[in-house]
Amino acid sequence: MSMLKNIRGDKAIWIVVIALAIFSFLPVYSASSNFGANLIFSNIIKHISIIFIGIVIMYSTHLVEYKYFKGLSLIILPLVIFLLFFASFQGNVIDGANANRWLNIPILKISFQPSTIASIFLLIYLSNFLSKEKNKSLSFIKTFLLMWLPIILIVALVLPSNFSTALLIFIMSTMIIFIAGYKLKHLATLFFLFVLLLSSFLFAVNKFPEIIPNRVDTWTNRIENFVKNDLDDTSNYQINRAKAAIANGKIFGVGAGKSSMKYILPQSTSDFIYSIIAEEYGTIVAFIILLLYIVLLFRIIIISYRSQTKFGQLVSIAVGIPVVFQAFTNMAVAVQLIPVTGQPLPLVST
Repeated sequence: MSMLKNIRGDKAIWIVVIALAIFSFLPVYSASSNFGANLIFSNIIKHISIIFIGIVIMYSTHLVEYKYFKGLSLIILPLVIFLLFFASFQGNVIDGANANRWLNIPILKISFQPSTIASIFLLIYLSNFLSKEKNKSLSFIKTFLLMWLPIILIVALVLPSNFSTALLIFIMSTMIIFIAGYKLKHLATLFFLFVLLLSSFLFAVNKFPEIIPNRVDTWTNRIENFVKNDLDDTSNYQINRAKAAIANGKIFGVGAGKSSMKYILPQSTSDFIYSIIAEEYGTIVAFIILLLYIVLLFRIIIISYRSQTKFGQLVSIAVGIPVVFQAFTNMAVAVQLIPVTGQPLPLVST
């Protein structure tokens, strides 16, 4: 705790982030057992590296006055749009589906999703743009090039390989625009454009499936499986095992490292790690994890409310809320409140 005295910013957020990061090693190590003995160590080292890099980035970022991110977003946003274009034309296909969401850095032997960076800097860019236009009457035509076009471009580039992330970017962009006071009729225009973009994409992949690799079959299957909710359906295998893991855990859990479902639950270290946590540590700890994200949500809202500038208010929401929203999405999938999305649990999953 003494170290926190030398850290600026909201102490509660730091405590939540560090607590989740430290706790994550236990379920990640346990869930890694299904990779086999040879891969457990490498997976843990990878997780440690990601957590360390994330904390370093977070600490370095908190030393910078947030006003400087205005200019940085203007530089980074075109770069990440280029990276998304580059990733889109890699031609990576797995079982006929688009697998272009990752970019590799051979020298460092690491991979990353440019869509993650794009979503962050798009929201910072929108916060900057909307804060400067706060006293103006904004129309769709006047703001098309500087506000709507970046949203359309990024969503269109992310959509073919990662529908859930594209939808997340769309929802978060809409939220920021709404909070900034944009007229509802223009938000309706944004929704119409998204539906038009999605419809056009679905029409194109239906007509030319061999030319445009996509994950439409995956999206369709996930929605159909969610609607049917068939316990005997092998296509609903993941979510049935996830719910079984939660049921096994009951109130107090089966004990650290004693999960039985981790061996048969795909993506147990990432998309479904919340189910493993609930099985090993019980409903009480699973609820505490949920509570930590709720604390994070309230601290973000308080910081935004206390900010003395429009940009500060918007950028606090833009950077913080997507983390909490993704966490709620991940946990909602585990208990089958929504279809499978493929979104990991922030600060915990590998």
